[in-house]
Amino acid sequence: MSHSQTAQKPRTATPSAAPHRAPNPTRTPAAPVVAPTAPERPSRLHQFLPRSLRQTLADWGWWQNPIPLKPSDHLLQALAVLERYGWCRSLDFSPTGRMCIRGAQTFLEYTGHVTPTARARAVDYLQQTLQEHGIHEPFYAWNDHQHRTFPQVKHLITHAAHAARKNGE
Repeated sequence: MSHSQTAQKPRTATPSAAPHRAPNPTRTPAAPVVAPTAPERPSRLHQFLPRSLRQTLADWGWWQNPIPLKPSDHLLQALAVLERYGWCRSLDFSPTGRMCIRGAQTFLEYTGHVTPTARARAVDYLQQTLQEHGIHEPFYAWNDHQHRTFPQVKHLITHAAHAARKNGE
């Protein structure tokens, strides 16, 4: 047999003879940040039951309240509400169902998606973001200016949410 006719297989050691190596630690990929979605409008039953009664029913296990969000997620969910139901000026809730920033926050608080404390912290981040841009008025007054556009509102909410997330909220 010539050298060209002989095919040599690479020599490998048996698994027991191979040197023991620690497996490479695999890094778990960071979970992607999922923006909260806008909730459905509450049912008639939800609208008629007072919040205190809904909470009592939830304590007894007869009602399922949503899990309240932290301020950064609350702001992103408020943005999702505005994108889904529409944004407006001058009214918290328009006759056609559109909302301003404060209306979206009220909607989320009423449906249990945010606590009053987390909502107040989110408002603080909105105000802080406005002040960083040299605006010294309440966010709801800023929202109501005639020349205000939805992209500007979206930028404000997104910037405030990122600031809240940086602070762990």
